[in-house]
Amino acid sequence: MTDEANILSEQNEFIQEPSVESAPSSKMMGDPTEEDGETLSAKGSTGNGMSLKNILGGDILTNDFFRRQVKLLVLLVIFAIIYISNRYSCQQEMIEIDQLKKELTDIKYDALTRSSELTEKSRQSHIEEYVSKEESALQTSTNPPYLIK
Repeated sequence: MTDEANILSEQNEFIQEPSVESAPSSKMMGDPTEEDGETLSAKGSTGNGMSLKNILGGDILTNDFFRRQVKLLVLLVIFAIIYISNRYSCQQEMIEIDQLKKELTDIKYDALTRSSELTEKSRQSHIEEYVSKEESALQTSTNPPYLIK
């Protein structure tokens, strides 16, 4: 029993205490100061990986910052698309409103013209003139109108 307990305690110590051998090497961490023939100046990039070549080549999208912020960037793109489409639809509605206002003004002027024509044709003098031209039996009354109570 004691042998098994010793083995278990050694395994727990091995798991809890990292050894020097299990520490990551500077080569795995991507240390830019390492002399392996590919330094930052040889790669043609700055300290944060933002060179014109990386941006135009699309390598910037593999940057750790962009990988962590993908959801935010997608959300911003969606908001930009919604903003643009909202502005476009508002402009279309404003154009339609202007056209409807012009049409309403034209209809109002037409209604005003017809109303004035009706008023002109329904005047007593115009009616008397029309009746006299048509030579009908209708005549203007000589007696004033009276009120029936």
